[in-house]
Amino acid sequence: MNNIRTYLGDKALYKQMFKIAVPVSLQSLITVGINLMDTIMLSEMGDAQLSASSLATQFINLFMICCMGIGMGASVLTSRYWGMKEIHSLKKAVTIMLRFVFIFSGIFTLATILSPKLIMMIYTPDTEIIMHGITYLRWMIPTYICMGMTTTCTIVLRTVGQVRIPLACSICAFFVNVFSNWVFIFGHLGAPRMEIAGAALGTLIARIFELCFICGYFFFIDRRITYRLRDLTMKVRDLLSEYIRISIPVLISDALLALGNNAVAMIMGRIGSAFVAANSVTMVVQQLSSVLTTGISNASGIITGHTMGEGDYEKAQRQGYTFLIMGGIIGVFAALVILVLRGPIIGYYNVSPEAKEIAWELMNAILFIVIFQSMNSILTKGVLRAGGDTKFLMAGDILFLWVASVPLGALAGLVLDLPAFWVYTFLKIDQIIKCVWCYFRLKSGKWLKKIKPAK
Repeated sequence: MNNIRTYLGDKALYKQMFKIAVPVSLQSLITVGINLMDTIMLSEMGDAQLSASSLATQFINLFMICCMGIGMGASVLTSRYWGMKEIHSLKKAVTIMLRFVFIFSGIFTLATILSPKLIMMIYTPDTEIIMHGITYLRWMIPTYICMGMTTTCTIVLRTVGQVRIPLACSICAFFVNVFSNWVFIFGHLGAPRMEIAGAALGTLIARIFELCFICGYFFFIDRRITYRLRDLTMKVRDLLSEYIRISIPVLISDALLALGNNAVAMIMGRIGSAFVAANSVTMVVQQLSSVLTTGISNASGIITGHTMGEGDYEKAQRQGYTFLIMGGIIGVFAALVILVLRGPIIGYYNVSPEAKEIAWELMNAILFIVIFQSMNSILTKGVLRAGGDTKFLMAGDILFLWVASVPLGALAGLVLDLPAFWVYTFLKIDQIIKCVWCYFRLKSGKWLKKIKPAK
């Protein structure tokens, strides 16, 4: 009985966990709400524009996931240094992180300016979808630097327990985005009717707002880290090797994950616009069902980092089991949410009957995959990553995504022409494999790595 109680955790852990997880989950829920409103409004314009927005967003999400990789890689260090009270080392980690953001923002901005048609042709051969996608991408060119700065600074703020500011920003951005979309997609209040271009413009306006809100606070107001613009020029050579050792595998892992997701989008794009539209419908449900997982995953990473920064590795191991159990419970709850909401949400979208039929099949696959995905996410994006075991996780992402999910999904969808249920199951098979893989890694205790501060 005492062992069971040890694995279930104590009140102090749950209090600390929910203090972080609830605001992060609410922020994720707001993001889902924005995506839901975007897709509902664009569905009024037909499958082609909805599909174009969905596929163009895949390239933007590639950048977003790279930025999350940069930010989450840095968070392994910043959460540990916060636990160690090493503010100087924490600032140096932030400086390296932001320099990477500037580089990646420049690369993606240049690619979108020079080759929007080529980008869309990667995802679909459909001429109509390509032309709508080019329009969307051109309007989104300025968003890369906005998203990069906002995403990474938000992640760092969370690692030091500052979760209310990002939440407040997301609440305001939700209303800015929805209002702007309503005005420019449909041409209300005297504005021109821009359709898919209006959706892109509304998103751009919201991203600029987020940049001003988050970065204004981070660089000029925050009193915990006290990072200022002048710190961007500080010397970081003494921390660079440690940053590369811990953080770069996270960036590579998340970048490969993003590329894998894009490969999945390419497969879907070649199956047909109805499949893409159906996936756009289910994507919102998936995001809605995973908001708690996102919150607990962030909380588990931050708490594990703080615990290890204090030097209590045995406690971190016990907490890892607690978070894994939480992941299983949340995964079952997420499956129930999907079961209840799938009918009303699919019915609400103005898409073709074929797209609705495919959406039902995809929902059936998601019902059981989400349980494994929840447990897997909390281990890979939270506990094990915060423990510094980033190279192991990178190896798992490369192996299971590119050796299992992508080839099996392509075989099922493009060669064997299997039903949508099996196509999606094979495309997400890596989530099931990684769940088992990471459990044994947690049990071994080899994931607990030491991190050095700056000199």
